Amino acid sequence: MTADLALGTYRCRAIPEAAVRAAASGAQWIDTAPNYATGRAQDLLAPALAAHPSLRIATKAGYFTAATGVDAVDAGVLTEDQAAAGHSLAPHYVRWQTARNRAQLGRDQLDLVLLHNPERAHPGDRAALHVAMRDAFVVLEAEAAAGNVAGYGIATWAGLEEEAFTVGQLLALAAEAAGGRHHLVAIQLPVSLVMMTPIVQALDGRGPLPAAADAGLRVMASAPLHGGELPSVVDQELADLIRPGLTPAQACVLAVASCPGVTNVLLAASGTSHWREAADAVAQPSLTAAKLREITGVLAST
Repeated sequence: MTADLALGTYRCRAIPEAAVRAAASGAQWIDTAPNYATGRAQDLLAPALAAHPSLRIATKAGYFTAATGVDAVDAGVLTEDQAAAGHSLAPHYVRWQTARNRAQLGRDQLDLVLLHNPERAHPGDRAALHVAMRDAFVVLEAEAAAGNVAGYGIATWAGLEEEAFTVGQLLALAAEAAGGRHHLVAIQLPVSLVMMTPIVQALDGRGPLPAAADAGLRVMASAPLHGGELPSVVDQELADLIRPGLTPAQACVLAVASCPGVTNVLLAASGTSHWREAADAVAQPSLTAAKLREITGVLAST
């Protein structure tokens, strides 16, 4: 089954317009973070979220802007040294940031809060990282119990590939934090024809994607066009190998949307034509495992 498109706001140039367009197209999810658009992304999204209450929102806690760091110090949830790092999983900060996210987004309950690149917290010290993540999960479990958060998870760039943590370890840490049944429901990681490792692993039944699928987790694939670089790398010949008649950008999106275990593909499309092009791509029948093996094989040999 082909994954659904979701609006990703990291590289989105016109967030309010893109949110309205995504809602009109039937997209169910928007992904954002308090540090996106130099700290303005959540405020920019609030009107569209108010107008479309069925839109689901995923936001984060981890990275923050310098201005937010000052506010966090003033609120007593970070020290000046912690604020200078620009990233934190400290429990007081995670609780404070979650409340701030709710206020900025205009939502009483957040659908999803993701720890943002948690591997940044304790590079090279897996044991300390896991303790920090578990302590942050304790806060998010409390937020879920209070009705402020429906679910939580992690958004990572390299943590899963570098095995700073595995999906199994995340589930175990969440169960420990909750004392049993937990609210860890999603992971977000880069999946593309550049960052192919999750695809290659999934085709062999290995890696984070099958593990997440087996646990019933939502999997949001970030950077499917690798920051917009892929369409200039994938030529029309390769696009036709993926699916005849698609543009290079469409072919790249369809490949990610066809990857086993992926439920949502995050696209930072600001323009109507780009969003429609991607929507047309995911409306196509999913690529077979054999075709994905062929594509990754060709790319690996180049």
